[in-house]
Amino acid sequence: MRRELTVGEVAARSGVAVSALHFYEKKGLIHALRTAGNQRRYTRDVLRRVAVIKVAQRAGVPLAEVREALETLPERRTPTAADWRRLSRRWHAELDDRIARLIRLRDQLDGCIGCGCLSLKACPLRNPADELGWEGPGPRLLEPGGA
Repeated sequence: MRRELTVGEVAARSGVAVSALHFYEKKGLIHALRTAGNQRRYTRDVLRRVAVIKVAQRAGVPLAEVREALETLPERRTPTAADWRRLSRRWHAELDDRIARLIRLRDQLDGCIGCGCLSLKACPLRNPADELGWEGPGPRLLEPGGA
């Protein structure tokens, strides 16, 4: 059995576009070997690494944070189950915060979007006289600390 995969094979196996794999490589998330003809070849463990990247992205973790987390692994190795538990704990608080913001948004969505437009008298997020304008742009009450 051949140990290395072409970029097309990785794309087919992982469900990630070839262009995304090239992007991941450029960003240092995955690593390819090069043949004498300068073609990319990946070891099979890249499939698990790409799966970790996909799950993290789906959870809303920025790629820069995914890269930082993967860089904690020695010699670019594939994350084990124990590694994944450790890596995912890093994102737990941020995900909890994002979930709380989404719940607030969902619960207030039918009344107001928190834009500060002052046009809705019953808006629970009303911002009379744009008192919160000094904090910056966007819906200040829905996104405390900025967008």
